[in-house]
This record gives sequence, structure tokens and C-alpha cells, in this order.
Amino acid sequence: MASPAVDRPFGLLAELTYGCPLHCSYCSNPIDLAAHTDELTTAEWQRVLVEARDLGVLQLHLSGGEPLLRRDLPEIVRCAGELGLYTNLITSALGLTPRRAEELLAAGLDHVQISLQADEAALSDRLAGVRSFERKLVAARLVKELGWPLTLNVVLHRHNVDRVASILDLAEQLGADRIELAHTQYYGWALRNRDGLLPSRAQLERAQDVVRAARERLQGRMEVIYVLPDYHSRYPKPCMGGWGTRQLTVVPDGDVLPCPTAHTLPLPRASVREHPLAWIWERSPLFQRFRGTDWMPDPCRSCDRRELDFGGCRCQAFQLTGDAARTDPVCHLSPDHGLVAEAVAAADEEARSGAAALTPRRYPAAGRSR
Repeated sequence: MASPAVDRPFGLLAELTYGCPLHCSYCSNPIDLAAHTDELTTAEWQRVLVEARDLGVLQLHLSGGEPLLRRDLPEIVRCAGELGLYTNLITSALGLTPRRAEELLAAGLDHVQISLQADEAALSDRLAGVRSFERKLVAARLVKELGWPLTLNVVLHRHNVDRVASILDLAEQLGADRIELAHTQYYGWALRNRDGLLPSRAQLERAQDVVRAARERLQGRMEVIYVLPDYHSRYPKPCMGGWGTRQLTVVPDGDVLPCPTAHTLPLPRASVREHPLAWIWERSPLFQRFRGTDWMPDPCRSCDRRELDFGGCRCQAFQLTGDAARTDPVCHLSPDHGLVAEAVAAADEEARSGAAALTPRRYPAAGRSR
């Protein structure tokens, strides 16, 4: 049983593999992929799901990398369904063949979420680093034919944010039930490529107008989720709704994280190969480190928003300042806010000078999985 002082987690993000056929420059995979090659077995994942159910998890998000690279994906889905978990497949859709889709449908998969890079082939394939656009469309239509709810996920940045209207039109044509337009989060590979990805304020304002109009037009037909970029916000977002309060992530080698990028922080490890999931959630030093507000320095400690944003993103604070306990520099009250303001000013200047069409760097392929 979970301690009364600690909320039960609502969702589990199961990153089944870091293998992926795409080469997106904003990828959330670790930069040091060689350190994460010993993937959990089918039996280990099944044990994790039982422990997650017992801990209170209701939703299971199957991701990666590309989860379809795991041949045992139907077995994992079937186990989750038998435990009463709602299952959501987050995929590039490469590999979602009719046969594979039928297997997952028979296993009880509840929902499919497909990533798109853009609304037309040339740009989409360039951003993905591989020819994939047409295959994604075929897969999206297959999802609808088989009766699954379809969510489309688009990571926005300088190179596609001006095409939001066309992206929304494509989502409507595909019959998507939901679309998530989420701006790039700048850590890991995205931070390395930030100078080629960060949009200007003018781009952002145009996109907001388009999304506002689309929400009104599509109300009741397609849910439109729009996530503003941190760098253009006055206040930071709470880390996953608050560090260790609602969700947890299990990565391919069994490490458990409060958020998908917490592997970048200099904190003690917590692995399902060494401890039960309940102990990790309730008592591990990793999950207790930034839980609540007692850890906060000023200006967070004395701020009225401390229980709204919980100081912002710990990974962002660490990657920009070298100290995971500092106020997220996105916050305009942070003593380090100039680091973010300078990056935004540089993006605005590049847009004005016409130098904003830089091609962002790509990262090497992660290889295949079991």
C-alpha cells in the first residue's frame, strides 16, 4: 500500500526501447545510448506492470524510441489489459503493418498516438531523417479503419510552426480524434540543436492565432491540445504535474524516473531490477529529492506559485545552470532568466535577418531492439 503522505501515480510511461528508425533532432532519447542497451525482458516488463497496477497506475503509455521494434509488444499489451490498465501506443507508425495492427488489436490495445513531423512529404521526411511521411498516413488510416481512437502528436519548432494550419487540416482529413501540438522542450538533443529549432516570437504569435481559431471551428469534432514553449512563457510549467506526484517513467534498462529526461540529473539511480516499484515511488532518494516544496531555494520558497509550478523543470534548471535545485530559468523571477531571454532574442534576430532557415543537426540512429 502506498504511504498516505504520497499520492498514487496515475500514469506509467513505459519506454520499451531506445531503438528508433527516425533521426529527429529534438529526440528525447539519451545522448549516451550505449549506456542503456540492456533492455528489460518480457517477463520483467510483466512484473513491472503488476507492480504498477498494485501501486495505483491506471494508464500505460507504451513508448520509446519506437515500441513497435519490440517483438513482444502484443504480449506486453495483453498483460496490461488483463491487469485493467488503459493502453496507449505512442509510435512513429513505421512498422505498424496491417498484420502488426491486427495482433495489437487482438491483444486489447486501447489507443494509438502517431507522431507527425509536418503536413507534407518533403519537409516531414527531412525533419524525420528518413522517408516516412506516406507510411505514417497509411498507418493513421489503418488505425481509424480498425476502430481505434487516433491521436496525432506534432513537436513544433522553427521549421514547422508556420505550417500549423496545414497540419491541422491534415489531422482533420485523417479523422484524428485528438491532436497534440507541443513545442520542443530544450534538453538533451534538443538543447544541443536549440539554435536551429527555437522559433521567434512572431512565429509563435501567428501559431497561437491559428490554434485559437481551429479550436473554435473543430469543437466537438477534434480535441486540439496546444503546449506553449517554455522559453516564451512568463512562468515555468510544473515538472510532470509535480515531481513524483502523478506519473513515473520506466526506461528500457529498468531505471525508474520521475520524468523521461531525469536520467540527465546527477541523482541516485532507482531500478526495478533492484527494488520494487512501490519502494521506488514512495521512499527512494530519487523520487523524494524534489517532491513537494521543502527543497526549494528562493525565489521559489517565498513565491505564491510554489505549489502551482513547483519551481519548474529540474532537468532544464540543471542543463542551463548546472544546479538541478535552482529556479527554472524560464521563470521571469529566476536570477538566471537572462540565459533564456538571450536565446529568445537570438531566435528573433535570426528571423529578422533571414538566417533562421538553418538545418538543425541530427543524432545517430539508435539501432534495433529485441
